[in-house]
Amino acid sequence: MSILPMIDHDLFNWVVLPLLIFISRIFDVSIGTMRIIFVSRGKKFIAPFLGFFEVFIWLVAISQIMQNLSNIFCYLAYAGGFAMGTFIGLIIEEKLAIGILVIRVILVKDECKLVERLSSSGYGVTVVGAKGVTGDVKIVYTIVRRKDKDNVISIINQCNSNAFYSIEDARAADHGVFPLNKANGVIGMLIK
Repeated sequence: MSILPMIDHDLFNWVVLPLLIFISRIFDVSIGTMRIIFVSRGKKFIAPFLGFFEVFIWLVAISQIMQNLSNIFCYLAYAGGFAMGTFIGLIIEEKLAIGILVIRVILVKDECKLVERLSSSGYGVTVVGAKGVTGDVKIVYTIVRRKDKDNVISIINQCNSNAFYSIEDARAADHGVFPLNKANGVIGMLIK
């Protein structure tokens, strides 16, 4: 009996197999993260498609663990792949910036004309008068695409670095003003 097949078998069991399980978990958890995001956004045709691949990859990975119950490195790879897959899934979601957000700003004073600055940048704005603990305030609402969030927050912070604002996911929006591609010369577009 040759020693070479034993080395290859050991190398596979203790290094290659855990690495494959780790990579599989990264893929299936990243896909799972995206699936959950698409479900929450109401994308009913993409989510099941992703779910199929998520579960298929998971089945392959878990079957390898069940066949190698004495290999602690498979367990570690499974858990590590889950953690890394969660991290990578969130990065992918952040880069895709799918969906729309409601940004709410509460202003005590609008010294730098936040409403006008947001409007001139192509964002739709709604202003509501309200009473706060310290007196009269204005509540400024704007609904923006997720990819525009950083730009809107930058405008808010330039106007008032201490402004109170909150951000929420919006499942859907109908009839609104969203900025278009400024390269085309169009600042904003009314969505009907």
